[in-house]
Amino acid sequence: MIYRETGQFKSSYQADQALFPIKQDRYVILGILIVTFAIVPMLLNQYWLNAIMLPFLIYSLAALGLNILTGYCGQVSLGTGGFMAVGAFSVYKLMIAFPELGFIPLVLISGFITAAVGTLFGLPSLRIKGFYLAVATLAAQFFLVWLFNKVGWFYNYNASGMINSPPMTVFGVIITGPEGDMHGKYYLVAAFVAVFALAAKNIARGRIGRNWMAIRDMDIAAELIGVRPLIAKLSAFAVSSFYIGMAGALYFAVWLGSAEPTEAFDINQSFLVLFMIIIGGLGSVLGSFLGAGFLVLMPILLKNIMVDGLGTDAALAAHIEIITVGVLIIGFLIVEPHGLARLWRIAKEKMRLWPFPH
Repeated sequence: MIYRETGQFKSSYQADQALFPIKQDRYVILGILIVTFAIVPMLLNQYWLNAIMLPFLIYSLAALGLNILTGYCGQVSLGTGGFMAVGAFSVYKLMIAFPELGFIPLVLISGFITAAVGTLFGLPSLRIKGFYLAVATLAAQFFLVWLFNKVGWFYNYNASGMINSPPMTVFGVIITGPEGDMHGKYYLVAAFVAVFALAAKNIARGRIGRNWMAIRDMDIAAELIGVRPLIAKLSAFAVSSFYIGMAGALYFAVWLGSAEPTEAFDINQSFLVLFMIIIGGLGSVLGSFLGAGFLVLMPILLKNIMVDGLGTDAALAAHIEIITVGVLIIGFLIVEPHGLARLWRIAKEKMRLWPFPH
């Protein structure tokens, strides 16, 4: 009886429609939060926090944003790197102009700025879709990176074209720039991810989320039953860009500390986040975390095995990493298109019937 709903009765519609109606789910989420905020900071040193946990959490937030657009609403986007750049440069200009507002509000404002930009570039989705929309968002990626690289106002006319995060504090702890406290950085990013992952779960279960999924499954039928494509698609672009913009702001200000647009936010970032939601699972909040964790940990694991263990050349190990990602994507698309999240759902179904055969 590992995972069973038997005996868990609900006396109201609100209780039955709760975010986690099964007590095992509530226990699992509570356990994850305890591990995240209480155990991980005590067990891991600064290297593990900076090299693994921070990129995992930030990429999870970016993957969550792209999953809202692509997984829930069915709108293909290849402009994630460009929208992360919007969030990064927005928070940079805000940190210089309005440091008195505090870092957390500045990250939220940069998310709203990115949402406005994402909505603007989402307008073509009202007339085109599929491959053509992917090309349109790819154009947005190249345009935004070019804009931040060529217009000196965005990087304060720095001769190198780079932006450097000024030090800012949250509750008296420095969390931006290279001198930031690593544990403070981790707690801040983990809090952002936890709050907005919960928000994404609620949005996806509500009326807006159902409208997104109706558009994804069959847009013509959705329009016939009263779903307005204009509102549904643009709201998906806005919410998705809001999440990606916050991820870009945290990526620059908290993790990197400095960035150059053509290197930190190039097309590789867009493909990396897209691969995360494909491997993790489209249309799944859990899949965003699984995909981000997989693609953050896999290069480190391959490097430790091939370079440190087998003495393989680092360049060869990098090529093998790219080949491995490609093979995995093809494999998941053929064997399990819904990714790692679907495998977890299958495991839960088996636990529900254990010890009986399935």
